[in-house]
Amino acid sequence: MAPQDAILGWDEDTNAEAYFAFTQAHPMYDATSRDLAGRAPLANASLVVDLCGGAGATARAILDLIPSRARLVSVDNAAAMQRVGRHALTDGRLTWITAPAERLADHFHAASVDAVVCNSAVWKTDTSAVFAAVSQILRPGGHFVFNIGGGFAGVRHPDELSARSGPSLNALIRQVAADAHGYTPSPKEAGRPPKLPLATVTKQLTAAGLKVVDTEVTAQHGTMAEKRAWLAVPLFSQPEGDFTYAQRMQILDTAYATTAPDAPTVTSWLVVVARRPDAAA
Repeated sequence: MAPQDAILGWDEDTNAEAYFAFTQAHPMYDATSRDLAGRAPLANASLVVDLCGGAGATARAILDLIPSRARLVSVDNAAAMQRVGRHALTDGRLTWITAPAERLADHFHAASVDAVVCNSAVWKTDTSAVFAAVSQILRPGGHFVFNIGGGFAGVRHPDELSARSGPSLNALIRQVAADAHGYTPSPKEAGRPPKLPLATVTKQLTAAGLKVVDTEVTAQHGTMAEKRAWLAVPLFSQPEGDFTYAQRMQILDTAYATTAPDAPTVTSWLVVVARRPDAAA
């Protein structure tokens, strides 16, 4: 395997293991998972789906809230992520299905699921197809709770702006790469509209037969040390372009050395709660 190849794809053991280690050592995914799970009515649920569930960070949060008799199914297209999760989560209520999110309805009876929760992933899917599949499997009155990264949704929490006292770690990485390697970032992001704003999400959910019942822009507070650990996961490593993972880690370490480990970082999220209307509605 070439060094660049180890960076590619969720369904690769190096990425799966590094990602899982991050979720165990740092609170980011646990905090967002618990936020989403807390917004879904789970106290009386019988069947819940953790969509794009990866190695099980969100499943842990859901298992804490569902009844002892309930079932939780984690669905993800990356078998490597699920292999890691199976070793860590042995709760008998949890089962795993390896499948694309867009094929969700192939694995559940229509109107059989009480809630679907999706953390940190929906913008990586064909959302129109996923929303239609979720609508098909949700029972009337069932809920779909998910979040979208602020950059993809085009939103920023006020805390993100007030917490910034200098360049982001990503910006520092780009600067180090430019100085040391002649790196020139692609102009892909400048001036482009967000990929998945709320207006688009609402239109697609409505077309799928789901109703938006709540939205909120939330702030995930962390530290520069946590951001550094996240960027050390091969799949998230920067900068883009023809760099080996070892080179990216050298660039990351150089950039990180100019920061304070406990400097605050803030990530914005758009949280959406949708519901399948009751049959009589």
